Amino acid sequence: MTQPVSPPRDTAGKIPPVGRLTPWRALPARADVRTLSLLGVLAALVVIGGITKPDEFLDTRNLQLVLTQASVIGVVTVGMTFVITSGGIDLSVGAIVALASVWATTVATQEYGFAGILFTAMLVGLGCGLVNGLLIAYGGMVPFIATLAMLASARGLALQITDGRTQIVSIDSVLKLGERDSYVLGIPPLVLVFALVTIAGWLALNRTTFGRRSVAVGGNAEAARLAGIDVRRQRLYLYLLSGLCCGIAAFLLIVLSGSGQNTNGNLYELDAIAAAIIGGTLLSGGRGTITGSVLGVLIFTTITNIFALNNLQSDVQQIAKGAIIVAAVLVQRRTASTN
Repeated sequence: MTQPVSPPRDTAGKIPPVGRLTPWRALPARADVRTLSLLGVLAALVVIGGITKPDEFLDTRNLQLVLTQASVIGVVTVGMTFVITSGGIDLSVGAIVALASVWATTVATQEYGFAGILFTAMLVGLGCGLVNGLLIAYGGMVPFIATLAMLASARGLALQITDGRTQIVSIDSVLKLGERDSYVLGIPPLVLVFALVTIAGWLALNRTTFGRRSVAVGGNAEAARLAGIDVRRQRLYLYLLSGLCCGIAAFLLIVLSGSGQNTNGNLYELDAIAAAIIGGTLLSGGRGTITGSVLGVLIFTTITNIFALNNLQSDVQQIAKGAIIVAAVLVQRRTASTN
């Protein structure tokens, strides 16, 4: 005779209410709702842009411009998402982009051509990430203070290298990447690089041990240590990753602007943090989403484009961004309190 199957019980032996998902099953459901919500916001912005400036906003060139502009800050945001997921923060990303861009466009560097500029930008980013990681992971410094110090130092060094002047790129192979002749099926090369970085970041966070360790460190560093994870080494790797993303973004910015300036990357740290937060990455760590971060970048970039096309003041644009960030944080807190 078949024995009746008893209903599932929680850790206290109680039967959970009907229709209530267990936490591990609720996570994917919340992630899907969040992603759909972000897609809805992005779709609403596209509709608004199409209504207010149909000829300009929906033009193929303008849409390509939006994606191209999103690519630079988007690459930085991918690295920032990993750092925030681990419970850290990186305020130096904008300054690292500036330093990498001016170091890679000096006359001496440009003598080595395309490879020299790309290699230098990535090497500078990795070097700055290494310093951040060592100070935080092995020096015991608070991420906020360590990266703030890097922000000031990198900006100062970038200004010293350029002496306040713009460094023009003269390498044709670099400049051609920003021209329409280099587009692949109508897609700018910078967007393709952003797509590759996004895919690699999503796979690393969701399908590798590295990603699981990052989430574990952000959720509970002490528990992660007791589970056998080298927390300090993991944090070092994460800031190296953030620095590498800054180096790649610096190269993309060089292609986009055709120059290197000490003012490059201004406020990138705030934009990257904001995009990650509204995308669903938990500011206190333990949860991150590359898909949400990318959608956050696209939302902010689209807002900027709509405001520019409608000749609206930049202060109104900043107010709108601030309101979105506050709303996203309040939603996070409410979600966390109901878990």
